[in-house]
Amino acid sequence: MNLHRHHAIREPAIESSLQQVMLRINAKTDPLAADLWIERYLNKLRLRLDDVLSGADEIPEPPVSSLEEEVLQVFVEELSLGLDGTTIAIAKPTPEPDQWAICHLSTAPVPHRPLSDLASQSLSLEGGCRFTSAELALLEQTQGQTRWHLGDRWGDIGWLIAASATGSADPNPTEPLFLHLRSHLIDRAIEQVLPVVRQAARSHRLAQRCLSLQAHNRELIQTSKLKSEFLANTSHEIRTPLSSILGFTHLLREQGYEVTNLRHQDYLKIILSSGQHLLALINDILDLSKIEANQLDLQKEVTEVKPVCQIALKLVHEKASDKGLALKLEISPDVTSIVADPLRLKQMLFNLLSNALKFTTRGSVGLTVQLISGYVQFTVWDTGIGISEEQQQLLFRPYMQLTNASRGEGTGLGLALTQKLAELHGGWVRVESMIEQGSRFTIALPLTDLAHLSDALEPSPAFAPSSRLPVAPVLLASPPRVKPLSNPSNPSNPSNPAHSYHILLVEDNLHNARLMMAYLGKLGYEVTWAKDSREMWQFLQRSLPTLILMDINLPGVDGLTLTRELQAQKRYQSIPVIVQTAMAMKGDRERCLEAGASDYVSKPIDLAGLAATIAQFVQ
Repeated sequence: MNLHRHHAIREPAIESSLQQVMLRINAKTDPLAADLWIERYLNKLRLRLDDVLSGADEIPEPPVSSLEEEVLQVFVEELSLGLDGTTIAIAKPTPEPDQWAICHLSTAPVPHRPLSDLASQSLSLEGGCRFTSAELALLEQTQGQTRWHLGDRWGDIGWLIAASATGSADPNPTEPLFLHLRSHLIDRAIEQVLPVVRQAARSHRLAQRCLSLQAHNRELIQTSKLKSEFLANTSHEIRTPLSSILGFTHLLREQGYEVTNLRHQDYLKIILSSGQHLLALINDILDLSKIEANQLDLQKEVTEVKPVCQIALKLVHEKASDKGLALKLEISPDVTSIVADPLRLKQMLFNLLSNALKFTTRGSVGLTVQLISGYVQFTVWDTGIGISEEQQQLLFRPYMQLTNASRGEGTGLGLALTQKLAELHGGWVRVESMIEQGSRFTIALPLTDLAHLSDALEPSPAFAPSSRLPVAPVLLASPPRVKPLSNPSNPSNPSNPAHSYHILLVEDNLHNARLMMAYLGKLGYEVTWAKDSREMWQFLQRSLPTLILMDINLPGVDGLTLTRELQAQKRYQSIPVIVQTAMAMKGDRERCLEAGASDYVSKPIDLAGLAATIAQFVQ
């Protein structure tokens, strides 16, 4: 235990000390005066201890030492002052049998002498000094009472030990009476301090409990916040593809489906793609929920590595071909099989390969498999744009999508799900990336079930989850320019009165943007599409639209922030802003209107209702 010394500023003593009182009353032989002084001293001691308790209430966080320790330190200091500088100490038991250690020691105003000079050692009151019960008993035999039991029916604290300060060599004629009164004073002082110590201990435990409850309450608040965010994001991710499905179905119904109509065929492709995206999202949500509830059971078996890798590559082959990217597979000869769930392994590889293709415009994407220290490491690499250090810290959060990712190309759950599945297998996921030099995502899974792994197959520190493999620099060629989406609107239609109105559509989802442009163009509006804040501001510098149709979930700067920025500039304050969002939680509408939006439409969007809302602001 550490020695804790209290250095509080002391008020003047009520009347010097017991020794000086004894000298003053000796000639009068008035013992009542000494008793009166003891009572006054004990009252002062109790007030001093109460001050310690009340002072602790003003401390926002408990100190390193407990309040009980503080009370005991003040007690030995005050008792030392009342006994003419006598060194007072408190010894507490140590974990070793029959061993006591000095834990509280008064700051004696005068040097103190050793308790006893034994043949074997010198016992002195110093912080941390240790001794046995036998040594304390021997001390009392040679010097009289020097120790007092410090405890009550609630428990033992230890021993209070007193040693006289260095005094005159001449014997004091009042010493027998002084020793008697000193013993009486210490007994009474102990009776005073024990209830305070118990109260201090209770107060300290209560303070610790309060801090624990506060921390738990903060965790509950954070958990509630995360759950609300999860529900809001889930609502957004589900409603976004639903908008495309319902919207393009609405157009087909209005226009009358024609098999030979290429535009209608394009609508069907979008509906199919959005439906597949929605199904993948629902499956990912269900898998994540099962993992969080510990209800996802892996069907582990001896799995051939090469076929699983080939199937995963085949699933993304069409997407790679559309982007002109080469797919590569390299498997180390010493890797043939692994004990794993083949379906989940394929799912993890597919997620990583899909992400790699999403962020790679030129070059290649590859899968390398090797055995290192008993772990099969599946590394998906690409020659893409790379990922910054800041974004790497956020990659494995549910619904996290990078700001330069195309919306609608993923659920935002793939990496989070992959990490959870790898951990269920007893492995991990690691990412290494540099801007403009590609990325490497590695899934490390034990070769066999961890319960049967031999010591020889334990992973070495070099391949712990926190380690980073070197990334070979790969120069990324300049990405091809994206061809602007053609405007399907027909502003030149003189028969439609809406043709003179210009709408700026701010939407990052390609399918939803095409839906809005097709539908609003059919109504005769001129529509310009901006997929992010940068393109929006570029357009506004050139021209002012009649109305802005603003999506909320945008990469980089979100739609609510853009709406506030528009309202903050006088040039744009008169332009109506209709917010379109998949947020459907309580209070979302109010948030949009408070940000300065003129109106609010939720996804999946009712196209007829959207037309009516727009008409209110362009008439």
